[in-house]
Amino acid sequence: MKVQILDSKGTKIKEISAPPGVLDIPLKEHLIYEAVVRHRANQRRGTASTKTRALVRGGGRKPWRQKGTGRARTGSIRSPLWRSGGTTFGPPPRDYSLRMPKKAKRTALKSALAAKLADKQLMVLDSLEMAEPKTKKGAELMSNLKLSSALFIDQHSNSNLILSVRNIPQAKAVDFNQLTVYDVLDHEHLVFSQRAFDSLMEKLK
Repeated sequence: MKVQILDSKGTKIKEISAPPGVLDIPLKEHLIYEAVVRHRANQRRGTASTKTRALVRGGGRKPWRQKGTGRARTGSIRSPLWRSGGTTFGPPPRDYSLRMPKKAKRTALKSALAAKLADKQLMVLDSLEMAEPKTKKGAELMSNLKLSSALFIDQHSNSNLILSVRNIPQAKAVDFNQLTVYDVLDHEHLVFSQRAFDSLMEKLK
């Protein structure tokens, strides 16, 4: 697979070859679906919680004797039938996270990247370095490349890029090691720096 290397103006500089078996695989929709479901499930905190009658404070004493009062028998003022009593079948804290085999995760990411390349929505720039962390610079880069929604992929060390695009609603910058299928699908275009692209290809091959 041939991938074009562009400059910050969108002009072609050269062309490189991607490793075989990375960007030339068929679309695996079922794996992409599983990867997105897993990502969204893992974002859930699962902290919803209610107290059962065993957890509500009070109710350690029987309110009145069993017989002779004319009232219904009861053993605790914290019964679910009472006001301020415990909750029946309420949600406890739980873990929503899902697991996915490493090979399946890698294949899903390769498939998503291959689909972006086939749709001409993947581009590689010779560099994404910025002189200063300014939102204006990030907006200018997107304007030069004629992008309305973009995911920029470089390395953590490029903090100026991260700071320059974080206030742009339809833009995001991530380290190539943290690239997810969800992020790939959530943005119209992918913009790699050449060093991040080479590193990711080496990781996925």
